[in-house]
Amino acid sequence: MAETLGTLCDKLTIVKLKQYHSEDEERLLSLAQQQEQLIAEIEEFISNAVRGEIPVEKLTFRSNKVYKVKNNEIQLVKGTIGSVFGKLAEVNCLLWHEQEKVYEFEKVAASEKDRVVKQLAILNLERTNCIDEIDMSLVKLLAK
Repeated sequence: MAETLGTLCDKLTIVKLKQYHSEDEERLLSLAQQQEQLIAEIEEFISNAVRGEIPVEKLTFRSNKVYKVKNNEIQLVKGTIGSVFGKLAEVNCLLWHEQEKVYEFEKVAASEKDRVVKQLAILNLERTNCIDEIDMSLVKLLAK
């Protein structure tokens, strides 16, 4: 996948979640390095975009998700880059905790299994919408 501001932000939120859930010192050091690298990549990406060094068509990589809209309603995400980044972090946190249930799916009550799978699908759609909105917000900001 091509890197965009949205995908870099997504990766950073995941690193932060891993840091939060880890107690292993070696892993935390590695994650701290990843965090610094991602922050540097985000800053470089934005600087390059502002200077016009990234062609507009490479600022976005729309997910173009194909799914049934009926019975799969998701929140429309709009706002500033910062507010959508915050929403992306929230969605990834929810996604993390829902995914944890799948690792021991046999322990999930039969009556809850469909809900867990459905929630994973919805959260993944919201995640890609946040990534796309961050990218589109940057394009709009640069067009001004």
